[in-house]
Amino acid sequence: MATQATGASGVAPLTQRSAWKALGAHYKEVSGSHLRKLFADDPQRGARMTVEGAGLFLDYSKNRITAETLKLLSQLAEESGLRARIDAMFSGEKINATEKRAVLHVALRAPKDASIKVDGQNVVPEVHAVLDKMANFANRVRRGEWTGATGKRIRNVVNIGIGGSDLGPVMAYEALRHYSERDMTFRFVSNVDGTDFAEAVQDLSPAETLFIVSSKTFTTLETMTNAHSARSWSLAGLSGDEKAIARHFVAVSTNAAEVSKFGIDTANMFGFWDWVGGRYSMDSAIGLSTMLAVGPDNFRAMLNGFHEMDEHFRTAPFAQNLPVLMGLLGVWYTDFFGAQTAAVLPYEQYLKRFPAYLQQLTMESNGKHVTLDGATVNYATGPVYWGEPGTNGQHSFYQLIHQGTELIPCDFIAFAKPLNVLGRHHDILMANVLAQSEALAFGKTAEQVKAEGTQDWLVPHRVFEGNRPSNTILTERLTPEVLGKLVALYEHSVFTQGTIWQINSFDQWGVELGKVLAQRIIPELESSIEPSLTHDSSTNNLIRKYRKAKE
Repeated sequence: MATQATGASGVAPLTQRSAWKALGAHYKEVSGSHLRKLFADDPQRGARMTVEGAGLFLDYSKNRITAETLKLLSQLAEESGLRARIDAMFSGEKINATEKRAVLHVALRAPKDASIKVDGQNVVPEVHAVLDKMANFANRVRRGEWTGATGKRIRNVVNIGIGGSDLGPVMAYEALRHYSERDMTFRFVSNVDGTDFAEAVQDLSPAETLFIVSSKTFTTLETMTNAHSARSWSLAGLSGDEKAIARHFVAVSTNAAEVSKFGIDTANMFGFWDWVGGRYSMDSAIGLSTMLAVGPDNFRAMLNGFHEMDEHFRTAPFAQNLPVLMGLLGVWYTDFFGAQTAAVLPYEQYLKRFPAYLQQLTMESNGKHVTLDGATVNYATGPVYWGEPGTNGQHSFYQLIHQGTELIPCDFIAFAKPLNVLGRHHDILMANVLAQSEALAFGKTAEQVKAEGTQDWLVPHRVFEGNRPSNTILTERLTPEVLGKLVALYEHSVFTQGTIWQINSFDQWGVELGKVLAQRIIPELESSIEPSLTHDSSTNNLIRKYRKAKE
């Protein structure tokens, strides 16, 4: 009997797995089924297709699935080696094969007595040493013990970073603003567009401002351009005293030489490790601005939330595992229904930056076109993630989700209790989130529209097809702990999908080429003499047009 070929990962290519083939046949059987009928045929569906883990409640009943779908998706996870892959990540194996690195963001939130080893060395003590150093610094700043060069208290904190060094901190600050130190101002600069920096410091006093420069190598073009502008701005407001830099700048980096050269005391350098990818780093020293804003206790509560979801993901059976279920449902829609996007819709204003944060987490992780073995994939990976908080989105893009031609699976995120109690607001907010998932699932038929007395010519315009899938995630209230759980939920959902697709979710070579080409073009734009250009005709022409326009 011929054996099925396997790749370096030890599992069969995705399209050759028996569960994948069975799902293809199953899709043909169930794709035409409407959620109206699925609910009518099973009165207990809404209660049965739910799961609770780590304090989060997931209702996945409004998905276009049956019990057989779930069985086959779980089988696909088994055939894809998901359990072994999870164990490999948590044990510190170098599963980031293209960069030969471990993937251990889970170590960033492990308790002190845990043991997670990389190359035989337990990394947990190092993690907690950095956390303790961050806590000590944060407490000194928050209590006014750390002062600027003139002796004034630090009242403004500006985080300078890009990608994971910005998206995580700014999302966490906005998400946890309810818990933040309100007599301090926090700003975030990422874009190399000078407007970003100029607006961030417009109303700040250099004597009361602390900059956190976050760059692992301390050479990232955008970050260091902004950092040097911040340095010049600070010196201009501090009488040009070079020694003042050490009182107004700290670094999150591993390059002590460059940090010292910049003028930052390396005692105020907070390190992290190459086994932490940028988009997975908000709970490392990259989160220093978060800790300054909400305090060490709330930061550690967030870490505890991360860890609780980590343990749920690591130990729960696939059928009761929130990240696994959400990841598998994403595969179901991406690869069988042809869905190209997914919407994340938090009904909580504090989570307004959560969809933007998830864009990097999901798309930088799973936007890949080759497998771990380097073979070109012949199936879809990495849908586009997007969204806005409710109810704002309802008056914007929900029209397309309800009546457009694209199938867009939605994740609704809701909280039973508000952080700001204000009359009827929260009941109205919750009524909207529940109504939206109901409307998407069941829609409104032509018969129902006609029964309302609608004229025949208008009926087609007012019909809602329904059968639009969604998950609803419900928990008590948005706390630091819950934020950690939500982020870890999506981290592990992304990991699940990457494992099924047999891709490396932990490298990002796609961001490199443009950066390299930019370094080549910069001197051509800045040259005082006409450069010799060897790009394509379009790029050459654009460079000449720009040089002429800026004269």
